[in-house]
Amino acid sequence: MIVSTTIRITYLLLFMGILLPSLANAAKIATSAREAILLDYDTGYVLLQKNADRLMPPASITKIMTVLLAFERLADGRLRMEDEIPISEQAWKKGGSKMFVEIGSRVSVHDILRGIIVQSGNDAAIALAEAIAGTETAFAELMNEKASRIGMGEATFYNATGWPDPKHLVTARGLAVLAIETIRKFPEYYKIYAEKSFIYNGIKQNNRNSLLYKNIGVDGLKTGYTEIAGYGLTASAKRNERRLILVVSGLKSANQRSRESERLLEWGFREFNNYKLFDSGQTVEQAEVWFGEQNTVSLTTEKELVITMDRISRKEMQVSVEYDSPILAPILKGQVLAQLRISIPNREDQIVPLVAKNNIDKLNGLNRISRAIYYLILGYYIEHS
Repeated sequence: MIVSTTIRITYLLLFMGILLPSLANAAKIATSAREAILLDYDTGYVLLQKNADRLMPPASITKIMTVLLAFERLADGRLRMEDEIPISEQAWKKGGSKMFVEIGSRVSVHDILRGIIVQSGNDAAIALAEAIAGTETAFAELMNEKASRIGMGEATFYNATGWPDPKHLVTARGLAVLAIETIRKFPEYYKIYAEKSFIYNGIKQNNRNSLLYKNIGVDGLKTGYTEIAGYGLTASAKRNERRLILVVSGLKSANQRSRESERLLEWGFREFNNYKLFDSGQTVEQAEVWFGEQNTVSLTTEKELVITMDRISRKEMQVSVEYDSPILAPILKGQVLAQLRISIPNREDQIVPLVAKNNIDKLNGLNRISRAIYYLILGYYIEHS
């Protein structure tokens, strides 16, 4: 008789040296930021979070969303870099940081984007919003629609600049999602965030993201400051093909923002790493098949499996395969047949589906009878041995 049971197979144990207690030695760090999140770009694993889901004013970090909507339109052809945008009186007279555009002039999208990204120009952001949606209010509706689509939680945008408004709020986690969307979807335009200076109308301004000048792998994104928000930053840094996303807010000065951001990024790169467990399509396990033209089926992951963890926890990680055995034919390629359980100390187990690597047809009648007799004999032997 065939009995369906769950088989737990310890398939892989990454063991290096003596196993150390992870609870006492797990990577931890405190931060002076009021809100913060640090995560791995490729795996999404959160290395650090502090009030990451609390709504907060984003100040000029808002402009990442403003620019993202322009990037979308550049990618699909609705905008071109050489297109010229008219500068309204409302854009020209806006206070705060400026690109110093002139009222009634026309400015190329190429320059407007740098005026927003490098110079953090409120005038440039409003001009772009009006060009895309007609009014800044209508543009804010597009911002909110986009925020909802990409999973920014309860984010609510009321303007294109980050100008203080009690209802203009996001979370640190939402800003990290926004940064990832920008980098992943528009790598060719994202490069603008790494530009260190820009000259417009005879005025040279340097990028306010001081981390760009420190040679620590930072290549974007945006700083922000208002009295209520404090000093904040959404940053991305890449070293040796590994990218981290950092959001901090509520710091007391630009200097503290720079030092604290650098410290957190250095910690993230030093204490954690990405470990590839399996390539896409690599066989993880051979599972027994009943009444199939083949006796086993290869189980595989649908995509490359990479895990982010601190170096100590790596030494205690266990990976196991779980499935009901035996598996009955027929089997279709890509069919989910099992799961891979990844157990890392002090973290919830991660479950990854395993699929059939190939098709397996069902045996014909005579072969099924002979195979059934074989399974009955084999099962009896195992049960009584």
